[in-house]
Amino acid sequence: MKTDRLIGILSVLLQNEKMTAARLAEKFEVSPRTIYRDIDDICRAGIPIAAERGTNGGVYIMEGFKLDKTLLSSDDMSAIIAGLKSLDSVSGTKRYRQLMDKLDMAVTESSGCVVIDLSMWDKTELAPKLELVKQAAENCELIIFTYYSPQSTEQRTIEPYKLIYQWSGWYVWGYCLKRKDMRLFKLSRMTELFNRHIPFEPRDIPTYVCDKLRHTRGGAAAEVRFDKSVKWRIIDEFGAELPEYDEEGNVYLKFTWQDVPALFNYILTFGDKAEIISPKEYRREFSELLKNISDKYDI
Repeated sequence: MKTDRLIGILSVLLQNEKMTAARLAEKFEVSPRTIYRDIDDICRAGIPIAAERGTNGGVYIMEGFKLDKTLLSSDDMSAIIAGLKSLDSVSGTKRYRQLMDKLDMAVTESSGCVVIDLSMWDKTELAPKLELVKQAAENCELIIFTYYSPQSTEQRTIEPYKLIYQWSGWYVWGYCLKRKDMRLFKLSRMTELFNRHIPFEPRDIPTYVCDKLRHTRGGAAAEVRFDKSVKWRIIDEFGAELPEYDEEGNVYLKFTWQDVPALFNYILTFGDKAEIISPKEYRREFSELLKNISDKYDI
């Protein structure tokens, strides 16, 4: 519907300093001529939109404009404020504060009952990474970084497509030139991050889906028994539907981890509250690992 498209165009322009008509046309699957007619309609509604021609041209909402907040319900405003404040918790710029100003939002510490903090302990480390990756993704430019994984430490070059917050951390989802596939990289494991402003041609990518059971595509299948005292952690990490329980309330979980060393490292985080039930070869290998650890502390 045209009304939905007009609202969508306005929303995009509120979030971007400038956008070309061609990109808006592609986004809303109409012709550039239709976009220009829509912009005329928006201007007639009292929202000042300017246009600039040339290499760096585009359409944008004129500086100083504020959207009448009476167009939104109180619930709408609360949801928007919570979302924007959550992004401000990790932003290294004033972009989201400026967007709240455009929406004429009177934001106080008591605004809303929802508080979302998406930052890590060291906010000064995260914000520059988010901004660099965001700009590289928007400009279709490669990023290069050193990545620390359980298997290795190596330099990667990727085409960044999405910044994603899930599993209590920030990730970038992109096409890895080394692996020739889409990969997910955790920002906290990335160092020496650079944007050398090398352009890439955007490729057709699959729709991103958050895999709740993120380890199910690995190669180390095991059944593990967890003491009931750590039931809270299993539910926190896997949900309440997956585990099974015995009569005493202990937790039994069957899953497939990415590899055996990673599985053992995860089990060790539970101390003596976890036991590998099967397969037998994992029990034997894990027992040898525990013996090697014990030998280091033999007094």
